[in-house]
Amino acid sequence: MKKLGIILVSHVPDIARGIPQLLTQVAPDVSITNAGGTNENDIGTSMEKILAAIEENKASELLAFYDIGSSKMNLELATEMTDKQVHLYDAAFVEGAYTAASLIEADVALNEIEKQLAPLKIK
Repeated sequence: MKKLGIILVSHVPDIARGIPQLLTQVAPDVSITNAGGTNENDIGTSMEKILAAIEENKASELLAFYDIGSSKMNLELATEMTDKQVHLYDAAFVEGAYTAASLIEADVALNEIEKQLAPLKIK
């Protein structure tokens, strides 16, 4: 397993579960966890799910990607409640996560990954 991992947060449970299927095709050795929907699996986000996804991730340092609004707010709060180092990116959700996963798999350094994520910033 790689030192860097990925966490994905979406308002929609199916989106949060689906993106890792895509990412593992290019990054089978990267720990990818997700949090989607509310605790009742409705549209929204859940602090409990986000914290669980952070803690369940096997990596010690995480690159976090989110879809919209409260996903970012809850990720920011969650980063204050964990000992893991979490980097939050305002990048295009799928494209940013895919780029990061493929680069982590190739053992690219974090500063180089961040350079490649910069043009994907949309939020």
